[in-house]
Amino acid sequence: MDNRTTPTTELRADHELILEVAESLSVMVQADPESLDYEKVTQCISFFRLFADACHHGKEEDLLFPALAAKGLPQEGGPVAVMLHEHEESRALLRSMSVSVEGAKQSQSGATEDLVNAATEYIELITAHIGKENNILFNIADELIEGQDCRDLCAAYDELSEQRYEGYSKQELVNIARGIIDQT
Repeated sequence: MDNRTTPTTELRADHELILEVAESLSVMVQADPESLDYEKVTQCISFFRLFADACHHGKEEDLLFPALAAKGLPQEGGPVAVMLHEHEESRALLRSMSVSVEGAKQSQSGATEDLVNAATEYIELITAHIGKENNILFNIADELIEGQDCRDLCAAYDELSEQRYEGYSKQELVNIARGIIDQT
């Protein structure tokens, strides 16, 4: 067996990487807006869209949350409903960042300011969101999902992680993140 001892071990590791990229993006957008590297910001947006949302949130929405529901944790109301709502908020902010960065690349008036604002909101949201998951929801999951159920869930995570995300493997997305972090 592998070294995952809880149903959230892998998800918590994803969170660490997401937070590191969020910190890198924060450093970028807090610098002089005139010197903002739009290509690096675009890499961050792609990472968040493909790794944080498609891969990581996919594991939560398609696997963890249904497993919690099977153990009696309601999906409507409560912590799962809050997490789902915040996933939607993060997607909206990523769409706003994507539009704004393209406008900024073309020197559209106000686009850089819109980009900085959306990025700042995204960073604040994802940081608070991860804190809630790590400190509340994941603790509940670790108590409810054990033994064979945990092993089955982790195997399902592995299957999802084997998918490609717009042509990228999960490991390639991790490598992109490391490149972002190392360059900041």
